[in-house]
This record gives sequence, C-alpha cells and structure tokens, in this order.
Amino acid sequence: MEGVLRHLTKIAAVIGATTLLVAGCGQKPSDNNSASGGDGGGAKYKACMVLDVGGVDDKSFNQSAWQGMQEAAKANSDIDVSYVQSQGDADYEPNLNNSVSKGCDVTIAVGGLLATATDKVAKANPDKNFAIIDAPSGAGNVYGITFHNEQGGFLAGYVAASLSKTGKVGTWGGIDVGPPVTGYMDGFKQGAEYWGQQNGKKITVLGWDGKKGSFANSFTDTGAGKSTSEALVQQGADVIFPVAGGAGAGAFDVAQAQGGKVSVIWVDFPGCTYYPDDCKYIPTSALKAIPQNVKDYVTKAADGNIPTGTYEGTLENDGVGIDGFNDFDSKISAKTKSGLDQVRQDIIDGKIKITVNQ
Repeated sequence: MEGVLRHLTKIAAVIGATTLLVAGCGQKPSDNNSASGGDGGGAKYKACMVLDVGGVDDKSFNQSAWQGMQEAAKANSDIDVSYVQSQGDADYEPNLNNSVSKGCDVTIAVGGLLATATDKVAKANPDKNFAIIDAPSGAGNVYGITFHNEQGGFLAGYVAASLSKTGKVGTWGGIDVGPPVTGYMDGFKQGAEYWGQQNGKKITVLGWDGKKGSFANSFTDTGAGKSTSEALVQQGADVIFPVAGGAGAGAFDVAQAQGGKVSVIWVDFPGCTYYPDDCKYIPTSALKAIPQNVKDYVTKAADGNIPTGTYEGTLENDGVGIDGFNDFDSKISAKTKSGLDQVRQDIIDGKIKITVNQ
C-alpha cells in the first residue's frame, strides 16, 4: 500500500509546495496581475504570461500556470512576473505581441489554443524566447510543455469505476481542442473499462466514445457545466470527470443536489485545494505538473539556461498522476489501491497501451 501512496501522490506533494504560496497570499489571483520576488530595486528579469479564455482564477489550468510564475518570482528576487488575460481567440496574437513590445524577456502562452499565434509571433521575433503549455515547440525559440493527459486520466477512470455503484461513469469536456482535453477523456474511458475487465464487471462510460462526446463549449460557464453533468447523471452516471477548467465546478452543484450520491473527479490540480467545501464529493484529481514546469522554465531562463525543445510529462517522470483520496480513502479498497500501483507501472513499462484518438 505504501507503494501506491508514494508513487501516485508524489506529483501532488510537489504541486502542494507551490500551493502554499497562493494559500498564504490572502487574495484572489485576479486582484493583481504582477508579482516580484524582490524589493523593486535594480533591473528585473521580466517573465510574462498570456492566458487563454479560462481565466487566472479558474482553479485549474490557468491558475496553476500563474502559480508557477509566482513561485519563480519567490525563488529568484530578480524575476518580475505578470500576466494578461485573453477574452477571446482574437486577443492571442495581440497579447503576445504586446509582451514583446513591453520588453518581456520570456513569454509563456497558456494553452494549445494559443499555439498558432505563439509560433507566428515567435518566428517574427527570433531574438525573444517563448514557452507554451499543452502544445509542442513549433519554433526554435519556443519551448513546448506538454503532458500525456491520457495517463493520469486512465488512473482517474480506474478509480471512478471502482467507486461506481451504478456501473456507469461519465466524462465531458469544456471545448474540444483535441488531446489537451480529449486525451484525458480517452484515458478515463479506457481506465474505467480496464477496471471492469480486471474485476469482471460491466462498466459503461458516458459522455465520450473515443471520437465524439459531451462538451459544454466553455471553460468558464459553470451553468453549462452543471447542465452537461446533469445529463450524464440522468443517464445513470454516479462519478463525473469534467475536463473543463472552471466550468467543471458546475458538477459540484449536481453532486450537492444528489445528496452526495454523485462524485466528481477534478482535473489538472488538486480539487480539494480550491474547493474545500466540495472536497466531500472529490475522490481524487487527475494532475499534471504545470506549476513546477513553469517555475523551472522561468528560473532557468533567468539564469541564462533557456530550455529548448519539448518537455513531455508522463507517469514515469511525475509529470502527470492523480491526487490522494481525501475523504474517500476508506471507500477505496486495498485491492483497488494495489491495482493502481500495478496499473501505473504497467503503463510506464508499455504493458498497458492507451489510445489517444485525436
């Protein structure tokens, strides 16, 4: 059992170190779009971030990226960090160009939605350095920070199936942007079905068939998230995995309305950190090491050692994983916990192959 906790929660422990910075700051991230590690004296290394439409306080993808920036500023007093919020697709290129114009030493684009704009601006400014989260490098001066979301999603699906009393679990996405969203859904579906195969039980996954499925068409609309979750619950799902940033919080309203008969697996970041009142509905979270990788990129760049190429987060390098089991620890059997440990290793060893369909 110790192996399960050691391996599966190592990523959560590292993310937790970053969370302490934000938990102690006493204000919402959106209250201030800049931070500094020092006293304001002397020249600063300017690290800028361009967010996608999800918002800096989405309690998931964007917020975890901004936390990595804040942690970099805390680690190095010569680093000054700031972000700009994008309201729509049309903002991406102007926001990136503005980062260049205002003298940012590095600019980090958050989300695959910014990939085309990032490559274009980077190629037009070869003397500037960029990074992008959830997309591979598309230019020599762009560092790609990518994650095999399907691996963490597989473990989340395995847990979901083990908890389901109806034999039906569900997943849905915010916007269909391909593998950054649907990769999680692919893994979840296959992990849930694998648990069923291993335990001789039929598990039905609602909301995603490997090619098409349920989407709220938003990363911010909690109302759409609620209705999308309700549709899956009405079909019998009792564990829901929203891959939708802040919109996924609508699933908690459904869980509450169901009197705790429905559970919600959070995405990208430990759900109980940002939703402590809803932790009783969260058996675990599918994680990816966004804060650490953002911090590492910025601090290395500030030291003159700018990373190049593309990073791929996997179970093997603790770039993806799942959180601990929180209030559900006693509800998850010893057999499931030991099974998770074996599944994790089998994925690393290539014995379990996960198909990413887009």
